Amino acid sequence: MKSELKETSSTQREIHLTIDADTVKESYGRISKKYPSRARVDGFRPGYAPLDVVRLKFKEEIKGDVLQDVIPAQVEEAIREHDLQPLTEPHLHLENQEAVKVNGSEPLSLHVHFEVMPQLPDPSYKGIELVKRIKPVQDSEVEDLINERLQREAAFVPVEGRASELGDTVIADLEGRFDDAPDADPIVANDLEIKLGDDVIEASFSENLVGVKEDEEKEFTVTYPEDFSSEALKGKTVHYKAKIKSVGRQEVPELNDDWAKSLDQGYESLAELRKRLRDDLEKLADADADARVKNNAVAKLIEQNPFEVPNALIENQARRLLNDFARDMQQRGVDLNQVDESFVQMAYGNMRQQGERDVKAAMLLDKVAKLENVEISDDDLGEELKRMAEYYRATEDEIRKSLESQDSGLENIKGNLKTRKTIEALVATAKVTDGPWIDEEAPAAVPAEAAEEEKPKKKGGRKKKAAEEEG
Repeated sequence: MKSELKETSSTQREIHLTIDADTVKESYGRISKKYPSRARVDGFRPGYAPLDVVRLKFKEEIKGDVLQDVIPAQVEEAIREHDLQPLTEPHLHLENQEAVKVNGSEPLSLHVHFEVMPQLPDPSYKGIELVKRIKPVQDSEVEDLINERLQREAAFVPVEGRASELGDTVIADLEGRFDDAPDADPIVANDLEIKLGDDVIEASFSENLVGVKEDEEKEFTVTYPEDFSSEALKGKTVHYKAKIKSVGRQEVPELNDDWAKSLDQGYESLAELRKRLRDDLEKLADADADARVKNNAVAKLIEQNPFEVPNALIENQARRLLNDFARDMQQRGVDLNQVDESFVQMAYGNMRQQGERDVKAAMLLDKVAKLENVEISDDDLGEELKRMAEYYRATEDEIRKSLESQDSGLENIKGNLKTRKTIEALVATAKVTDGPWIDEEAPAAVPAEAAEEEKPKKKGGRKKKAAEEEG
């Protein structure tokens, strides 16, 4: 066997391989001799056909078996000889494939193509210039939090002597039947609270339930728009029967010092409540600014250290991201069978771009971790499990057992911790200055595990976080 290695790019390798005629001849003789015992040839008893006749009749079958017998082993040997580690199964191209002979009269020549990991030099990462921009807290954000708290403590007060009006809340038992499937199971909702005129209530409900009284029954029809949020209702016509159980108003507490004191949070006045909410929002704004600095640090690390990424790694990451996206859509009630193919292709294109950034970030951060001697100790892991236990309101032992029951559960946590600590080390070497707030999105450069903050997030933004912290 003779092999010649060519480096076609930093991630692509090509081996020109020649398999000597003697190796091919040995395989041809061994394999073709197995055929007479099981081959059926007209004019001969089973197992007694001459070998030359069998070789002629089963020429293509024997050829395929010989190639399958010889090539993989020789390719594997050539790869070992050049001390390579392919990322994917090698692609083989046999020269003159149609006319190739496997009887040992001539050698076999083929090209072997595959991807390898690039050899990254130590990246340039120290002294990256970053700007920390903290979004100012607006008075309206504080008032929104207070109003949300007031609404949560609103009390239902029945009205007497009049029919329902816009702004009232109607409590009703509801039954709905689809126009195109009247015999199907109905929609049933008991003790449903419907605030008439509310933006989140379908307008037809407000229009039909204005003017009703307690114990009254009302029938009406709703035709939902094609772009309605519920997949089961969009474009459907539903006939509803409503049994009115009560009509009233949601009365919110009066906004004053007494209400602030009643919140059991130690507030002495409404002014103190506003101050503490603002303090909480400012802390969250500062944490968000730190997260953007970290994200920008990784983005600039990628920008300053360009290199080619193996397509196999991009494909794997893109598929993972697309699968996560598909699961999220399903959880939102989207029927994936109804999703247009062009949308899937567009989404996959975006995932490939994000996948390439993710892979570059992971590879560069791994280099930075080595240069900065970033390691995860048992104490680091213990602190992380403690933090997770507090967040999920479980014991550390329960968290550990849960992770140990998952494939690579604890290793994934260690990997995430190492990524976070590496990004912190990267920022520590950067030149960070304060700058005015600019309302723009930071580049999406950090992989999901790298972007994970010190505490798992819930949806809702910084106002919701502040509200949660205030209880």
